[in-house]
Amino acid sequence: MPKTKIWSLSVGLSLLTVSACATQPQAPPPIVIAHRGASGMLPEHTLAAYELAIEQGADFIEPDLVMTKDGVLVARHDPWLSDSTDIADHPEFADRKTTVTDPSGREVSDWFAWDFTFEELRTLRARQTRKGRDTWYDNKFEIPTFGEIYDLVEAGYIVSVPMPGFDGGVSTYTQQKACLYIETKWPAAHKARGLDLAQALIAEFDRRKLLNEHLENGGACDPLFYIQSFEADILKELNEKTDLKLVQLVSPIDAIGTPSYELEDIATYADGVGPFKSLVMDLETGEPTGYAEQARALGLEVHPWTFRNDDLAPGFKTPEAEINAILDAGATGFFTDFPATGLAVVEARKP
Repeated sequence: MPKTKIWSLSVGLSLLTVSACATQPQAPPPIVIAHRGASGMLPEHTLAAYELAIEQGADFIEPDLVMTKDGVLVARHDPWLSDSTDIADHPEFADRKTTVTDPSGREVSDWFAWDFTFEELRTLRARQTRKGRDTWYDNKFEIPTFGEIYDLVEAGYIVSVPMPGFDGGVSTYTQQKACLYIETKWPAAHKARGLDLAQALIAEFDRRKLLNEHLENGGACDPLFYIQSFEADILKELNEKTDLKLVQLVSPIDAIGTPSYELEDIATYADGVGPFKSLVMDLETGEPTGYAEQARALGLEVHPWTFRNDDLAPGFKTPEAEINAILDAGATGFFTDFPATGLAVVEARKP
């Protein structure tokens, strides 16, 4: 059932004041998407990283999903395992290393999630993937399933807050909420191995009665879910079969910045675009390219990637300056490894 495109950032008519002056409509604040959880501080795609991101106030946490050979959806940034887990330290899996051609045509020799059962993957432990980041938490956390991630989001992260009381001090509890921004990784490669990411997601959402859910999650966000992919086919399939919010990831494919997908085409099957940030602004000057304006004119949300405190674009001295530049260029949300920084920028921009 192809969706009717409605720009979710549009706002209603302004109310008239008693003096008959119309107030200016206010767009909602940009959303902060915790890229692989709070991955700047903890190993990516672990429940601990997601919990920390929720505690820090992220609007969405982003699990990248791959599948095991027995059909379990698990969170890894890529199907390969060597850089994000301790699999190389498991001699029992030494013979599982294979060479695979990735979606861009590059050959990758590694261990791949689809060659392991979930029980086998559960013996691995997660590691920090980026150089220079704290590795103290390496080898402490398991690979989580999509079900475990959803259960975490549904429950929220409970934060204890000391409050004054008759006895000199009591604790109350607030519940931080976030929603899910799911990426499907290498769906065509999975399907070639008999593993259907689209159908697995549909089945999981249907089992939880969430397939067409767009209600607020405790007031935290609407919609509850975005589904994103670098591959258009899975998004087109989900557009036909569900009413989920869909986002096409886009990257520059040459030196002059030609996008991998055209905005006019994306608008026929998706609700948003996730462009690499150089498509939205000049990384040396911060000047807008006009890309976000064009996307929004087509009714698309614009969520660029990825903003990192420890890996700034060349023209910026602080992460706050870089995030402010992308928002000034028209982004309606952004991916960051450091959600606390992202939230601070959004809060500071509020009138």
